[in-house]
Amino acid sequence: MKFRHIMMAGVSVLLAAGGAAAKEDEAPSTRFTADRVFDMEYASDPQVSPDGKTVAYVRHSMDRMTDKDTGQIWTLSLADGSNRPLVTGVAGASSPRWSPDGTRIVYATATDGKPEVRVFYLDTGRSFPLAQFLEAPSETVWSPDGKHVAFSMFVKGETPSFAKAPTPPEGAKWNDGVKVIDSLTFRFDGAGYLKDGATQVFVLPVDGGTPRQVTFGKADMSGPEWLDNDTLLVSGNAAEDRDLDPVESEIYAVELADLSVTPLTSRDGPDTDPVVSPDGKTIAYRGFDDKTLSYQQADLYLMDVDGTNVRALAADFPGDIGETAWAPNGKSLLVLSEDHGVLTLFNVDLKGKVSEVVTGIGGGSIGRPYANGSFSVSGGRKPVVSYMAGFADRPAEVGVVGIDGKNPKVLTALNADVLPYLDMAKVEEIKVTSSADGREIEAWVAFPPDFKADGSFPLVLEIHGGPYAMYGPFFGSEIQRYAAEGYVTVWSNPRGSTGYGEDFALLIDKAYPGNDYDDLMSVVDEMVARKYADPERLFVTGGSGGGILTAWIVTKTDRFAAAASIKPVINWMTMALAGDIAQVVRRHWIRAEPWSDPEAFLKFSPIRYIDKVVTPTMIMVGEEDYRTPAWEAEQFYTALKMRGVDTVYVRVPGSPHDIASRPSRLIAKTDNIMGWFAKYDPAKKDAADNGEDD
Repeated sequence: MKFRHIMMAGVSVLLAAGGAAAKEDEAPSTRFTADRVFDMEYASDPQVSPDGKTVAYVRHSMDRMTDKDTGQIWTLSLADGSNRPLVTGVAGASSPRWSPDGTRIVYATATDGKPEVRVFYLDTGRSFPLAQFLEAPSETVWSPDGKHVAFSMFVKGETPSFAKAPTPPEGAKWNDGVKVIDSLTFRFDGAGYLKDGATQVFVLPVDGGTPRQVTFGKADMSGPEWLDNDTLLVSGNAAEDRDLDPVESEIYAVELADLSVTPLTSRDGPDTDPVVSPDGKTIAYRGFDDKTLSYQQADLYLMDVDGTNVRALAADFPGDIGETAWAPNGKSLLVLSEDHGVLTLFNVDLKGKVSEVVTGIGGGSIGRPYANGSFSVSGGRKPVVSYMAGFADRPAEVGVVGIDGKNPKVLTALNADVLPYLDMAKVEEIKVTSSADGREIEAWVAFPPDFKADGSFPLVLEIHGGPYAMYGPFFGSEIQRYAAEGYVTVWSNPRGSTGYGEDFALLIDKAYPGNDYDDLMSVVDEMVARKYADPERLFVTGGSGGGILTAWIVTKTDRFAAAASIKPVINWMTMALAGDIAQVVRRHWIRAEPWSDPEAFLKFSPIRYIDKVVTPTMIMVGEEDYRTPAWEAEQFYTALKMRGVDTVYVRVPGSPHDIASRPSRLIAKTDNIMGWFAKYDPAKKDAADNGEDD
């Protein structure tokens, strides 16, 4: 018996998908070709200065030599619109944060591969590192008086051992020592196998020195927020059974004088992300009472600084509470929330009255059209909000708006040197009635440059992950690539998506994948009915949650010419026993024990219905993916091979769950998918059979 292992690396392409580079004597293509991914830039983490006159932000570009998405810190003058580099370098820089007086910016970077937190002095244009760090610090925040910063950093713990290894002779080459694991969560996507220890909070004078650790123990403590110059708020789960209750967390007050710790919250459920009012008397935070459901929206709460007088604010607010900040006058809070495909910033006053400030925030997901965005607010009598402005035809820019929602402006045009000269896909929003129960499903369609509604074009159904996540009308390199190669591409928010209220998301609770299949097929039916697509040239793909839905779809229908299931869950039993979020899957999603109720896991596992699959199906996964590990994809691939169904297994070297985190991987992912689809496209087969050029 002959075994053949197929592995695709770098930007290699399985089959020719079109869009080849132009010859030297030809004009470059005006379509969004694969190498255009390296031309993309986008803005993230805009931080407006306390006086509302300047925005510091991270300007991302794709480094062709290192194959990395690299960020540099730039500043924008709100007076004249000038856009200037502040911190640049090969290592990149991120997380700019203004000092309370606006004279300095603290930021994260690295020197010679070692992580650093540096302070930049705007009056001199000089910066210096605050300390030497063995681990990467994060979540850096200024104290109210501007004399200290607090941050989170990993602290190594004691490695468990049951034996003392003998010392090898000098020059001997022995095997590495054994590794003993005694934690329930011992590996995590993006981090690999976890080191023994925990994240703790530190403080450090801004004049430099030695970081002082202020939280201790085996539990992670993070998210520092200054209550005053002498007290920090942190979040974590110090319970003994914390590994068995992964969503639980409390807010603690840490007195820096004696390091005493006082819990301010105590309910069963997560309490996190505290923000202190300008007068220092009230703490706003996010959380919910844990009902052990697969999805639960965070609500907004207020409490006094000693943890008393807890009250919900805007209890009837329909959306999930995201990033939150106090208005400078302390009379309201700014809340970012997912809102029907986009992120919207709302102003919530202390009586619970809600008003919209600005919408369309997003555009920070360079690969697929997720609504990824953030904001910040200045001080002063006329506060300014800076935010990530999202668009369908370009990645995120920096936008500003008054806190009253007036005078919105987009201050950057980071891709004006490239995108205006390309034939970018036009995007149309549609709303579809689901065949399951008549619910409205929101979707978006991207059209090839030469599109005509004549029923001849191939269609790609692109399904988002999560499953508790949300697509929107935002730029996505993968979407633009599909359109550039002639595919009508549709993406939607089927039931289970966030941004449409908790009830809509919970329609898939203990029922996933389920009727979201009907939602997706209704979207495809609408594409065919409008003659946007040829019913014989339908293709389906998706990653993570979209990967399991793709695998689920081919167990239920043969209407697609080919499918590409990317980083899927294939077997909920193995996911609940070996994935990095195994305890969440078992406790919150399935709510059963795999050893005593295997049917609860198998009835929604594509592997259970492998005998129904006839569609040619590609399986792709990152070799270092611990969210939906390679063994999930391998189960489906092996079973399809055993069943005689056309399949191929694509492994992405060095990649965690986020395959698109490197430009070349994003290109390889998209072009291999299109190559697979081209192989099974009936129109391309007919052309080949007739001897026609493609």
